[in-house]
Amino acid sequence: MMNFLLLFGLSLCGCGGGSSSGSGPTPTAPPAISATAAQNGAQLVSISDSAPGAIIYYTLDDSTPTTSSQIYEARFLVAANLTVKAIASAPANSASSVTAKAFTANIPANTLVWSDEFGYPGGGRGQPDPQIWTYDTGHSGFGNNEQETYCAWGADSPPCSTSKPAATVGLDGSLHIIARQSSAGVYTSARLKSQGLLGFMYGRIEARIKLPESQGMWPAFWMLGNNITTIDWPACGELDIMEHIDGSNPENKGFDWVQSSVHGKSLDGGAPYHPAGFSAADWHTYGMIWRKGEVQFYIDDPAHPYETFTPADTAGTWPFDQGPEFILLNLAVGGNWPGNVDNTTVFPSEMLVDYVRIYTN
Repeated sequence: MMNFLLLFGLSLCGCGGGSSSGSGPTPTAPPAISATAAQNGAQLVSISDSAPGAIIYYTLDDSTPTTSSQIYEARFLVAANLTVKAIASAPANSASSVTAKAFTANIPANTLVWSDEFGYPGGGRGQPDPQIWTYDTGHSGFGNNEQETYCAWGADSPPCSTSKPAATVGLDGSLHIIARQSSAGVYTSARLKSQGLLGFMYGRIEARIKLPESQGMWPAFWMLGNNITTIDWPACGELDIMEHIDGSNPENKGFDWVQSSVHGKSLDGGAPYHPAGFSAADWHTYGMIWRKGEVQFYIDDPAHPYETFTPADTAGTWPFDQGPEFILLNLAVGGNWPGNVDNTTVFPSEMLVDYVRIYTN
């Protein structure tokens, strides 16, 4: 099995096509593959095409790409020895010839290849890196009857306020996701995501996080498939690295716990973590090891995962080898699982994130 890590970020390709002439359609111009240096010898790879409307298809396993291959959605980080091959197809044009570019990374396992340490230029505080994080916004309930309004950076329409941001990088070098009660029954918070900006496939991802302990607080660190825009949830796959509800909730039977889980089409699996003395209010490192056909979750020590999922031991359709996933960090308020806030709920409540890091397997 090829062992490689893919990181995906924002990229654009041209759109529109040429006209056909002669005996058949004009081939689309072949795509261009470019790369820039990333951390520790890894390369950030982008694929583009000059034809308007072009769709780019690519492979990383040395096979020849076709219009049934993976669609290029964003740049990715190459951290292993492999060859990128790509074709493009535009409206009214036939597919292009193949473009190929070989990479020799020679990066050892467990090498850090990407991180957001939540430092801020000049040592101040402010906006989470806009090259990494965008936001889900609004008060739709997000499928769980949640109570919060999610606010983006700079949002100033009530109940959101620029004077009280829902997510900010603090002087302490941590990301603060803050749940507030702006008025009776009105709550704000933030849901950051790297969709369209950064994602990855295979590797080890972890975040050091300190969680709020209060009724109705529902913090999470998780991932969704980039292809959610084309095949929707749950077929896109969901990897929940950490979710938490207050230890006093009756479902927890008095334990303070966190949970990891996997979701796909007719696929649901979850594992609680509540060893003696565990407190989610303390700093912990929550992580996931992702290989082809296997997902493992750990807390604090990647050498000792507490749960493993594979297609063989999980019912339903396994969606975790079909392409990259993007990262989400959020603090929900209320909803189906934790239950709504009550008179014991503490506002403001904060989810603190010291860093998010990705390593090679």
